[in-house]
Amino acid sequence: MKYVLTIFFGLFYAISCAAQDTIPQRERLSDSVIARYHVLSAAPNIKVGPYLVFLKRKTLLVRGTYNNGKKSGTWQFFDIKGQMSEKYNYDKRMFTYEAPLYSLADYSFLFDDSLKKGDRLTRPLKIGGAYFGFVPYLSIFKLPFETNDINTYFFDAYIELLISPMGRLADYNVRVVSPDYHYDHIFNLDVKLFSDEDRTFIPATKNGTPVISRVLIHCFVTPSGGLDFY
Repeated sequence: MKYVLTIFFGLFYAISCAAQDTIPQRERLSDSVIARYHVLSAAPNIKVGPYLVFLKRKTLLVRGTYNNGKKSGTWQFFDIKGQMSEKYNYDKRMFTYEAPLYSLADYSFLFDDSLKKGDRLTRPLKIGGAYFGFVPYLSIFKLPFETNDINTYFFDAYIELLISPMGRLADYNVRVVSPDYHYDHIFNLDVKLFSDEDRTFIPATKNGTPVISRVLIHCFVTPSGGLDFY
């Protein structure tokens, strides 16, 4: 019994020390998206343990795990209504669930190729699901003028992502439109502003062959001049 107790308290002490060696973090990923996780106190750039992302502090968008700075196991991604959007296993590097296309109301997909009856198409996929996976393309943009005297409610925005057959982000632009303010402008940003992970997609296919595709995202302009989903 003494030997068992020694092992038990030894493990408890090790776990307690491990807990003390991590620091909780709260990171704002966009105007309305916040991530919560832990990092090693000795290496603040290394994430460990559970990784959770919330929309407006209430709706869970992401549930996953970091193992010594690397994403591991199956991650779950949810839409703004809390419905499952996608599951991805980082150990096996494969999707285990994808939400039906009809549930992606603010997304559309174009294929730069001729189509004929009977062709089988698959849409481009982004790890992270229909919401979280596209947050980086919203958070990077901000209108180049002050919005203090402008009602941004009257503005719509349309993000267009060009995805190569190799599954790489080849072009990024944002069209901002407001009939009320007689405004219609397209902004092009250098794709090198994004991380390698954010430039990586599973390419669209036609009859099993990767093809060029475009992802169109309808969003709105926030009071601060940024972008967010409807």
